[in-house]
Amino acid sequence: MLTPQIIHTVVRAALTEDAPWGDITSELLIPAEARATANLVAREPGVFSGGAVFEAAMSLDTSTVSTLHVADGSTFAAGDILASATGQARAVLTSERVALNLVQRMSGIATLTAQYVALTAGTGTRIVDTRKTTPGLRALERHAVRNGGGHNHRFSLSDAVMAKDNHLAVLMAHGGLSLTEALLKVRSQLSHTTHLEVEVDRLDQIEAVLAGGVDTIMLDNFTLDDLRTGVGLVNGRAIVEASGNVNLGTVAAIAATGVDVISVGALTHSVRALDLGLDVVVDPSGPRLTPEPELDR
Repeated sequence: MLTPQIIHTVVRAALTEDAPWGDITSELLIPAEARATANLVAREPGVFSGGAVFEAAMSLDTSTVSTLHVADGSTFAAGDILASATGQARAVLTSERVALNLVQRMSGIATLTAQYVALTAGTGTRIVDTRKTTPGLRALERHAVRNGGGHNHRFSLSDAVMAKDNHLAVLMAHGGLSLTEALLKVRSQLSHTTHLEVEVDRLDQIEAVLAGGVDTIMLDNFTLDDLRTGVGLVNGRAIVEASGNVNLGTVAAIAATGVDVISVGALTHSVRALDLGLDVVVDPSGPRLTPEPELDR
């Protein structure tokens, strides 16, 4: 999903927001001929994400040359140089905050996702994201989840049928059909390539949903005992997804119940940006400010 066009759109919008009429500090203070290199340095360990985004953000001036020292999905230690950009100092200084904001967030998501994945290793359970993403940044954030070893849920409302509790509440009040009948009607109108998922919050809903021909059944906010029971009731007739009350302290026990997928909104909606810095090194061959002469006293 992270295409060059999407990256360009996000980066251009961010640069326009940050410098709508130019960077007056750099334009007034920095000589036009000055050149500099900005090194993207890790202040803490993590998993890298956003290399192509860094390159795009630092290319405000087309002559800027960016170099990636680690690939997306690579782990790194504090102090590692992850990427660098060399070019006109004004352009480097104007771009640095946008580049940092985006790559810090993406690397934070990748790092957090990797922690969830590590806690469920060996269970066969997939860790997936949700639509609880930052508006306008979904493709970047979903890319970061994959860099951390996770997987993606549906990208948008247009990708799959996913009936949640609010849909079912309206359906039961106004649909005139039973849940199974309504799902069978939906199934009959879908192409064979379109996925059908339904959320349930009680064990006694499972059979009616399975009879409707769903591909995935989401067990929402179930206890661990009910998750185990639900997996047994489904018995391979659909993919079983667990959702709700998922955090680093609970995810291993949830995976141990035998569910196929665990969706984690926290991967994107409450992640902490990773601590990265852009350290600027000035080209010593460039122009220097001439000190003003001392006045005779």
